[in-house]
This record gives sequence, C-alpha cells and structure tokens, in this order.
Amino acid sequence: MKATLIETYEIAPEVRHFLFEVADAPALDFTPGQWVSITETVKEKKVTRAYSLASAPRGNRFELCLNRVKEGLFSPWLFKLEPGQSLAMRGPLGSFTPKQPFSDSVLIATGTGVAPFRAFLQSKPVAESDAQITLLLGARYEESLLYKQELENVETTRPGFRFLPTLTRPPAGWGGLTGRVQTHLDEVLSGRTEVDVYICGLRAMVDEVRTMLSVRGFVKNRIHFEKYD
Repeated sequence: MKATLIETYEIAPEVRHFLFEVADAPALDFTPGQWVSITETVKEKKVTRAYSLASAPRGNRFELCLNRVKEGLFSPWLFKLEPGQSLAMRGPLGSFTPKQPFSDSVLIATGTGVAPFRAFLQSKPVAESDAQITLLLGARYEESLLYKQELENVETTRPGFRFLPTLTRPPAGWGGLTGRVQTHLDEVLSGRTEVDVYICGLRAMVDEVRTMLSVRGFVKNRIHFEKYD
C-alpha cells in the first residue's frame, strides 16, 4: 500500500516525527506496539526498513518517530521527504503489543525505543486501565528525551502513571535520574516480579535488562522486548 506524508517536524537533534496517511483506506487497523515495513529504491538500491508505530490507531493515519543515521542510506532519504510525497508500505506487523487485560507494567526504553510506548499510552485499553505504569526513558542529553513534555502531561492526567527520565550526560541543575536505564532497574521494580516488563531499544540494552530480570526471578512470559538493531 502507499502512505503519503502529511507533515514532519524535528522533536530532538537528528530525530523527526512523521505523520502519514494511507490513501484509499477508511481505517488502518493495528495494535499499538506493531511496526510497518517501508521499501523504496534509494541510490539505485532497494531498501527495506521496519519502524515502530508511534501512535494508536487514528483513522487512516499513523505516526513514526525516526532518527537520522548520518552515514546511513535510508534515514537521510526519509528526512528529505516532503509533505505530499508517498512511499511503499507493508503492515502493520509484529507482536510487541500490550497484554490484555493490561496489568501493572514497567516500560523501559532508550532513544526512539519510546515510540511503541507512546502508542501504548494513547490506546484505550492502557489509558483507561487502572494498571500502575512506570516508564523509564534513557537518553544522553536532556534535549534528546523524546516526547518529554507530552509524557509529563500524561503523568499529571493519568492516575498510576510515573515517568522517569534518566540522562547519562545531565546538564547542570538537572534534578532527575542520571546514568543508564539499567542502573535504575531495582528502583522501578521495588522488589516486585509479578509485573510485566516491556523493553525497547538497542540490542545491548535490551539483552542486559533481560538478563538482569532473569537473575531477579522474572519468568519469560513477563518479559517482552523489541530490538532496534
């Protein structure tokens, strides 16, 4: 199917938010946490990439959150895409989705790994549940905390939601957590093993957190993950 770019804007250095619309489709049916596959020919090479949906279903529109890899082939091309231009898309696909019924959960992400969790929080089954949710989001710099204001707003409006950003290179006066997300695992778990943990980001972080959870007694069906490399 074809998806047409409606708008795009920068949300952090080298990170853009994209809004697409699928033509000739009354609705795009998907579950938050799924991804779409985009295929295009760039510099005479056919390239396919998978990107997590950064929004809950909303008619025939969907949103993506992408970072530009300077030496990459596909992301620089996407960053030059103009509203009105279209690309080939397949999906949505994938099973990194919130369990139903949704129960107490810890969401752990770095960088654009927050995209599926933004979709989680927009979905009715999650937003209207009484589950206790903690989102631990890691970044290097404060300006790289994606959707920070939006997530802070969710924290003030949704009972039981806690947003914990952590920085590895915090600025002077930063009052939040510091260091990698892994260093705060015990803090967010508070000794519990009967919660679901969803992890999204680069392979090294995901694998390390999975190992730490196993050591702490988590069973496999409580650990859900998506790797971005």
